[in-house]
Amino acid sequence: MLGSHRGGCPVLKIIRTMRHVTALFFCCMMTLWSHGQTLCTQQLQHAIDSVYEAGGGRLTLSKGTYLTGGLMLRSGVELHLEEGATLLGSTNPYDYQPIGIAHSNDARNDNASMALLMADRTENISITGSGTIDGQGLQLALNIDSLHHTGERIDPNYNQRRQRPSETARPKLFFLYGCKNVTVEGVKLRSSANWGLSLHLCKQVQLRHLDIENRAYWNNDGIDLTDCQHVLVADCRINSADDGVCLKSYHADSECYDVEIARCDIRSSASAVKFGTASWGGFRKVYVHDIKVSDTFRSAIAIESVDGAKVSDVLVERISAKNTGNALFMRLGHRAGPQAGTMQNVMIRQLQCEVPFGRPDEAYDLRGPEVDFFHNPFPASICGIPEHCIENVTLEDIKVTYPGRASKSMAYVPLWRVKDVPEQIQKYPEFTMFGELPAWGLYLRHIRNITLKNVQLELRADDFRPMIVEDDVEGLQRFE
Repeated sequence: MLGSHRGGCPVLKIIRTMRHVTALFFCCMMTLWSHGQTLCTQQLQHAIDSVYEAGGGRLTLSKGTYLTGGLMLRSGVELHLEEGATLLGSTNPYDYQPIGIAHSNDARNDNASMALLMADRTENISITGSGTIDGQGLQLALNIDSLHHTGERIDPNYNQRRQRPSETARPKLFFLYGCKNVTVEGVKLRSSANWGLSLHLCKQVQLRHLDIENRAYWNNDGIDLTDCQHVLVADCRINSADDGVCLKSYHADSECYDVEIARCDIRSSASAVKFGTASWGGFRKVYVHDIKVSDTFRSAIAIESVDGAKVSDVLVERISAKNTGNALFMRLGHRAGPQAGTMQNVMIRQLQCEVPFGRPDEAYDLRGPEVDFFHNPFPASICGIPEHCIENVTLEDIKVTYPGRASKSMAYVPLWRVKDVPEQIQKYPEFTMFGELPAWGLYLRHIRNITLKNVQLELRADDFRPMIVEDDVEGLQRFE
């Protein structure tokens, strides 16, 4: 083993080679040292490639700081970060290059295909240990912004309204595309310039015991699963400036299928667990359970199909949400795609939520954008659109406490004007999308067959609106 040159990049060599019996490949044990003073991208990439070429195995980063640009993971390689090891993302935008995924049938190109850690159609990859992966996202994003304004590196999709670089211009922390047998376990993940863990068209994925803090800049999701199948996300702590765990579907011929999200602790300046907004293919056989939500601006659970996605066989249970802006939002719309999707066979049970009167994300530096109209506290809502109803929904053992304090002088939609609530068929889905609503607890629209069993909706202060309002609802059953 050799240490690093003074002020330089690490020098490395293979120190052990042995047969790995369970995985049946040669295991090359490598150890790297660095002090984070010099960019080590080439040396790290060479080490990853060497392990791959030797038949696969573990590459260990010992205690120290490793400054690097984008790295490409290879099949059969485990990147292991020991306690005290930090993989530190470069703040130079030129140190990141996108994966060339021209073979993808996703033509929208509305998000980055570059990241600190990348993989393109690899198998049997893992990132483990107790070290830290830090994207230095704020400074990286600000540098990208400066290069745009000086004219050196123009972002063609620059967000003029919000004065920030687009999502296509900012690297993610992870971007894994078309991979199989992926494990990420134990590591601390910090400060992306964009999404945190982004997995696209991956299969057999396990994300376990992760400590994710991604609140450095805009669009800082925690975990994004795009058309992924056979996935377990378990025992993670997530604190994100955007959605905590987000299922997306960008491919009309694919779907998120067989996904379990379990025992996670989530804070978010958007929604804690969300299906959408991108929703072209589908979300099927999804199990979300034992989730603790706190200080979350939008919904504890949001299930959305607005681009044609088919949503079915969803079970959500044992959700505890405190200081959260909305308990539940379900939306079937038609924003894009040749036809509206479907949403059916969804059960939500054992959900408890406390909705505050003010902003639940007040302590965040990056707070979710408020609406630009006066309103009273919003209810939970389940809404389809005309001729495309949400079907077969069960809400069981639900308790939501609302703040009350609604005022007719703030906003007023009486029951005789319930048809005046806009359909917003082509709009971005959000629980605030309809404006002022005529209910304080639950707003139901365009639904066929919904069961409410032991649904307790409570107020801390008076509210002039009725608890539940139904519009075009057939087959409603209520049991105390």
